[in-house]
Amino acid sequence: MHFLSDNTASISPEILDAIHAANAGQVPAYGDDPWTKRLDGVFTDFFGAPVCVFPVATGTAANALSLATLVPPYGAIYTHEDAHILRDECGAPEFYTGGARIVTVSSAMGKLTHSALAAALDAAPPSVHTYQPAAVALTQATELGTVYQPDEISAIAALAHDRQLFVQMDGARFANALVSLGVAPADITWKAGVDVLSFGATKNGALAAEAVVFFSRELARDFELRRKRGGHLLSKLRYVSAQLLAYLESGLWKRNAELANGFAARIGAAAAAHLLYPVQANEVFVQLGDLRKKVLRDAGFEFYDWGAQDSGAARLVASWDQNERDVEALCTMLRRL
Repeated sequence: MHFLSDNTASISPEILDAIHAANAGQVPAYGDDPWTKRLDGVFTDFFGAPVCVFPVATGTAANALSLATLVPPYGAIYTHEDAHILRDECGAPEFYTGGARIVTVSSAMGKLTHSALAAALDAAPPSVHTYQPAAVALTQATELGTVYQPDEISAIAALAHDRQLFVQMDGARFANALVSLGVAPADITWKAGVDVLSFGATKNGALAAEAVVFFSRELARDFELRRKRGGHLLSKLRYVSAQLLAYLESGLWKRNAELANGFAARIGAAAAAHLLYPVQANEVFVQLGDLRKKVLRDAGFEFYDWGAQDSGAARLVASWDQNERDVEALCTMLRRL
């Protein structure tokens, strides 16, 4: 009974159908195909503003290449101390930027705050001897399963732009955040001051489909070259683009996120006494202790430990295709514990 990660989920039938439909005959390669050419228009409708969209196969590529477009080798990227770009991408942002430094900021619930970011920027005034502040990176939903409100993003982005910093958003679980908030995609992106978004679909039903979304054509000026040089321009790009089109046009992004968030809400309610953070998307963090974790694992439940080895904390992740019986069995066990 798997609650390890939404990366363990299967591929949605709609995505498989889209890949199959795209698998007909020969078409131009490297993005010069009908599916890829439609992306800008479909994403523009989704966000309610003109955008430039570049498909890639992984979230790490989306984050690292988008940051490399915004940040010079001598630049500093400010982000939360638990951000995915720091904890789980093997230094890819530093590599693709050619040496930029990730500067961590501590604040509660996995979210940067205006005050914490301001303090971090004030504590390191730039000079010719220092890394130059260049970007702020937000994770939505966060690595702790919490979600930024639109006004929180707006406050951070206003501060960043006032200091001449760009704002990048890691949206690996962007759909889960949207469903949680019940707002329009624009409200937590360009309207709130986000300059570029890593738009994730893989965790929410796709095979391997992410997109870098620029809300300014000027910022995207050299992204195509960086993507090619970094080895992430797929020759048969139509198969990635077809996934993204199906994901948005069918409403799959919303349906799958509603399922995953709903499962997580049920698990969170059952584990209420042990919750470490509010359940706002599809991740549940619990303080169980070693004995309770062993009881769950002995019963067949799989999940990751969280934090320090002896912390007793665990992370449970709900996917869109979670088995209903498994969810109910987990809830029953958590209530008993």
